[in-house]
Amino acid sequence: MKAHYVISAIFCSFLTGCQSLPATQSDFKLTSSDIADHEPLMMKQVANTFGCDGGNQSPSLSWSNAPKGTKSFAISMYDPDAPTGSGFWHWLVVNIPSQQRSFDGNSGLTLMNDAGIEGYLGACPPQGQRHRYLITLYALDTDKLTVNSKTPNAVARFMLNQHVIAKTTIMTIYAR
Repeated sequence: MKAHYVISAIFCSFLTGCQSLPATQSDFKLTSSDIADHEPLMMKQVANTFGCDGGNQSPSLSWSNAPKGTKSFAISMYDPDAPTGSGFWHWLVVNIPSQQRSFDGNSGLTLMNDAGIEGYLGACPPQGQRHRYLITLYALDTDKLTVNSKTPNAVARFMLNQHVIAKTTIMTIYAR
């Protein structure tokens, strides 16, 4: 009989712990006319350095259903497969106004990436490797992060993570 109560208690706690996200967060969606989830990047989003000869253009992005309380947005691109032991941050843009629902490269504050370059650095994995690239949009509970274009990427991401309400990601791939 005790086993029945234990199993019931575990089952009930499992059900309560597995509630779905609030509709405002789970409906938050990032899309792009340039890239598709789980599909290869186009050459225009590939780097034009480190042995690659792409266009090095950041993707056009749009989003919908920002959660209540969103005061600004941020965008990042991260390569978790980079052979650094900690991945590689290709792009970080913060302080995108809350009323904005698309990004074409002309708003917000673009910070330094892990190559020490202010701006977008397209994909360029080592020869013979296939990497994943996570393009993430963050909804933030602050109008502005107190950073400037020279703020180290790790410091900016630390500050960003203190204000995340929700995030949505497109995962793309590139191989050479």
